[in-house]
Amino acid sequence: MTTNSLGRLEKVDLRNFWSSEAGDFTPWLAQDENISLLGEAVGLELEVEAQEKSVGPFRADILCKDTSTDQWVLIENQLERTDHVHLGQLLTYGAGLNAVTIVWIAAKFTEEHRAALDWLNEITDERFNFFGLEVELWRIGDSNAAPKFNIISKPNEWTRSVSGAAKNAGQAELSEGKQTQRQFWIGFKEYLSSIETPISATKPLPQHWMNLQLGRSGTKLTAVASFYNNQLQTYDIGEIRAQVDLFDKDAKSFYALLLAQKDEIEQEIHENLTWHNPESANACRIYLSMQANLNEQNNWTDYYNWLNVKLKLLRNTFRERVRQIDPSDIDNGPQAN
Repeated sequence: MTTNSLGRLEKVDLRNFWSSEAGDFTPWLAQDENISLLGEAVGLELEVEAQEKSVGPFRADILCKDTSTDQWVLIENQLERTDHVHLGQLLTYGAGLNAVTIVWIAAKFTEEHRAALDWLNEITDERFNFFGLEVELWRIGDSNAAPKFNIISKPNEWTRSVSGAAKNAGQAELSEGKQTQRQFWIGFKEYLSSIETPISATKPLPQHWMNLQLGRSGTKLTAVASFYNNQLQTYDIGEIRAQVDLFDKDAKSFYALLLAQKDEIEQEIHENLTWHNPESANACRIYLSMQANLNEQNNWTDYYNWLNVKLKLLRNTFRERVRQIDPSDIDNGPQAN
C-alpha cells in the first residue's frame, strides 16, 4: 500500500516577512483579506476605518467598525513581546476613540500582560471586550508563509453572565415575554451551531431581535421574533422576520440606491420584499416575514429553519451590493422616497 508523504510545518520569523510594525505589518493587516482573518479569529466582522488614527498627540495602529453592531474596534500591534508601553497605549487610545472592543496583537504575550487583559475583561461589563492574540507565520517546505492568530485572552461570556445575574439580584425579574424571547434566541444559536451555515448568531438577549453581520458598517442583518405582527398590526399573532437594516447617516442614501434595484433584487430571490422607509427616522429596513406564535415552542425548530434560509437569502443578495456602494454613489445617487 502506498502512502503519501506529509510535509513538516516550519515556523517563520515574523521579521523575515514584516520588517517594521508601522511600515509593513499594519498596512498588511489592514487589507480586506487579512483583516477578515483576524475577524474570524475573534468572531467579529471587521471593516477598516483608518490606519494610524490620531488620538491627541498619539496614533493608534488600526481603527475598525464591528459591522454587526457599528461599534468601534481598536487594534494595536507589535512584532515583539508585549510591553507596558503598548498596554498603556491601548487604554489611552481606547478611551480617546470610545472603542468598546480592543485587540492587542503581539509576537509573544508575557504572563503579566495576559493576566492584565483577563482582569480587564473581568472588571468591565459586557459592553467592553479585550482580546490578546499572538501572531505566527508557518510554511511547509518552500510554500508561502501563512499567518496564524492564536487567542491568548478573550472575554469570558459565562463569567459575565453569572456576574450580570448577580447584579440583577433583588431587581424586578424579566417578564414572561422577555424570558421567552431569550430562550428563543438561545435555541436559535444552538440550532445554527448544529448545521452548516454562514449565519453566525450573536449573544442571545431578552429582546425581539438578534443582530447579525452583513459586511459593512451602517448595515446589518437582523433576525426578529416578535409577539407583535407589523403587517396585521395586532398582538393576537406574532411574526418572525429576516431583514436588512440600514442605519446611521447614510441610511436613506443606501436605501435609495437599493430601491433602484428593487426589480432585479426581487427577481433574484424569487420573492417580494417589504421595503420600509419611515420619514420620522434615519433608518430603513428591507425584510421578509412570516406569521408565528412564539408561545408554541413545538414550532421553534420550523421557525429557526425559516430564519436561517431567509437570512442566507438576504445575505447572498445584499452583502456584495452594500459593500460595493462607494461615496460617489451616495453623493450622486437617487433620493429615497
